[in-house]
Amino acid sequence: MAEDKKALSTLRIGHCQFESRSGDFEGNLARVVEGVRRAERERVEIVSFPECYLTGYQDSEEVVRRHAFAVDSPQMMKVLDATARFDPTVIVGFNEKRGKDLYNTALVAHKGHLLGTYSKCMAYMPFHKQGREFPVFERRGVKFGIVICADGGYIEPARILALKGAKIVFSPHYNYIGKQGLISHFMHVRADHVARAVENRVYFVRGNNVDLGPETGLLKSDGVAYGDSYIVDPLGEILVRSRRHQEDFFFADVDVTIKDTAWKVGRSHYSLRELGKHLLAALEEARKG
Repeated sequence: MAEDKKALSTLRIGHCQFESRSGDFEGNLARVVEGVRRAERERVEIVSFPECYLTGYQDSEEVVRRHAFAVDSPQMMKVLDATARFDPTVIVGFNEKRGKDLYNTALVAHKGHLLGTYSKCMAYMPFHKQGREFPVFERRGVKFGIVICADGGYIEPARILALKGAKIVFSPHYNYIGKQGLISHFMHVRADHVARAVENRVYFVRGNNVDLGPETGLLKSDGVAYGDSYIVDPLGEILVRSRRHQEDFFFADVDVTIKDTAWKVGRSHYSLRELGKHLLAALEEARKG
């Protein structure tokens, strides 16, 4: 009985900070299987992988189109088939082809079933369409959502998920940062993620990547993919983090009984309800002025 009670109060979540090879779908999928197998061995219930992991992250529309795939494609079926025998719920990114449009998307799958997708709402590349849907998913009754990389630097995406009941926000990243801006990026990103966790009283999972070799899909910049993935708790403390500049796998047990009881509706909910109209008025003033 004690074990059952604990199972209802905690959820084990993790991230695979793995290297993604540009355009190597089969190789990247094999690494996903490797990571999910390890997650199952460690009794991790939800495991994430970096942004655009299956296709690689590229800055050329031509290359992206060459490797992107649709949700009803043979590639998607391969992903579902390859992960079907494992118990963890999987979050993994890819460049999605949706008709003529391209999206930066993360899929959510469990036991061979596609539970849904989320598309980046603050997409950085000009050829990516902006997503405007914010689904929440469940694992054992615990709601979670996804924002992708730059999305976590804005208030609204994580707030929308929290208002929908998400207790965990996963944020897959693909960071490739110029050496001169590395420290400022490191500090800025951490500050954003602590803010998102605290203001919404959620666990925030920054799931970054690393690049270990000369091959990268980003040909228009010279940068460093440094890792530094972590889980921030609702009080802004880092529960666990990865090593930097190398592949890693980590996990933590999170307390899913934590509730945001501020003003009886939750801090972010209360703020939006009480000040939303003033925010819109200020926005209108700024537009006119």
